[in-house]
Amino acid sequence: MEQDLIIQLKKWHEDNEFQSIVDTITAIPPENRNYEIRSYLARALNNLGCYEEGLTQLRELAAEGEQDALWHYRVGFSLFYMKDYAEAAEAFGQANRLNPQDAEARHFLYRSKRAAERQSRKERSALMPLDLSAFWEDSAYAREEYISEPPSDELITSVEAELGYKLPGFYIELMKQQNGGIPVNTAFATDEATSWAEDHIEISAIMGIGRDKPYSLCGSDGSLFMIEDWGYPDIGVVICDCPSAGHDVVMLDYRACGRDGEPAVIHVDQEADYEITLLANSFESFIRGLESSEGYDTSEEDKHESLEKVASGRFSALLAELCARVTEVDDIEGKIRSICTRIVEAKGHFSLHADDRSVLIYDLQFWLYTKSYPDTSREAYLEAYSEMIAFGGEFSTGGYAPAFITDWLDQRIQAGMIIEQHGVLRMTEQAIAELLVRVNEAADPGEGAAVQ
Repeated sequence: MEQDLIIQLKKWHEDNEFQSIVDTITAIPPENRNYEIRSYLARALNNLGCYEEGLTQLRELAAEGEQDALWHYRVGFSLFYMKDYAEAAEAFGQANRLNPQDAEARHFLYRSKRAAERQSRKERSALMPLDLSAFWEDSAYAREEYISEPPSDELITSVEAELGYKLPGFYIELMKQQNGGIPVNTAFATDEATSWAEDHIEISAIMGIGRDKPYSLCGSDGSLFMIEDWGYPDIGVVICDCPSAGHDVVMLDYRACGRDGEPAVIHVDQEADYEITLLANSFESFIRGLESSEGYDTSEEDKHESLEKVASGRFSALLAELCARVTEVDDIEGKIRSICTRIVEAKGHFSLHADDRSVLIYDLQFWLYTKSYPDTSREAYLEAYSEMIAFGGEFSTGGYAPAFITDWLDQRIQAGMIIEQHGVLRMTEQAIAELLVRVNEAADPGEGAAVQ
């Protein structure tokens, strides 16, 4: 009976049915719950975001979990998302000592240490006087695109009227010292991941008060342009642009304070359906929190983790099913991993864009899917696409830009490689033959990627 329960709990976990785990286990009398069952309960609570409850369950298992790497990992997971980063680092450190092969524990150990250092820096900076003497970078680009003459009171009033919001006093005083530009420090720590990074956002510049520069608040590429043309929410003022060239911004958020109040500062992520992340409760706090982006360089660690992922990460259920039906190519799984390894080696991370190897993976996924599901429409394929690699579990890019897929599909149809008949898409026989040659060549360790 107990073994049947464990099998069911495992299946629910794999299917992300965490509430079913909690409901089932809490219905069992406490005296009948063993260590494994209670561990499932704690993990499910963590996965539901009930971190304090999960931690309570785990601490009741401390004696039994002392030599269990997973117990320490789950304790660290609870603490990390409760923002107790120093304690989380200790827990992940112990998990890593007990199981040095656990890449996730190493990853969270690194993140916890960085977050604890960040937390400490923020606490110290809040108590220190703000030195603006070395705040701005001096460059020809900043002078050309961002920096205007200090604003007059009349200009400030005019810009506020056009925007429809009263600008923060600290921002106005900063702009009177230098009206827009690129700060020396451009990174701001976050507790939540964004499309830019797991633990911070980065700005390109701060927009000045005026209309004459492209990136002034009322300039051609300023706040109103970003709201009206890029679809950013009409809840305040776009105050900073970011290195993504428009795909994320920093805004002053007036929802809670009204148009004349002191706005919060938020990050808005177009790549995540305009998801909002609170950065600071005031513009001054935001400026105090800016720090050097050099401290956030995780490129080598990210590349190592991505290489591990593409080498041994488990395929999604759909991708594994599709690969199992392939007879035309030897070791199709190994070839996919080999091509994706080259993508990581070239980019430093696992992502698919519009480069040649990415296009090869797009082609390969389409062939795999339509080989198994030959009556596939455009809508059906675009819906199924994310279940292969984009959000495929361990072997996954962790997201995708839908426009890359629709653009790729339109280009392949235009080129005659994919045809549509009676609403059904299929790859031509010639395109399939060429694709299989390209896959074999691209996966050959002794060859460069043969792409089209």
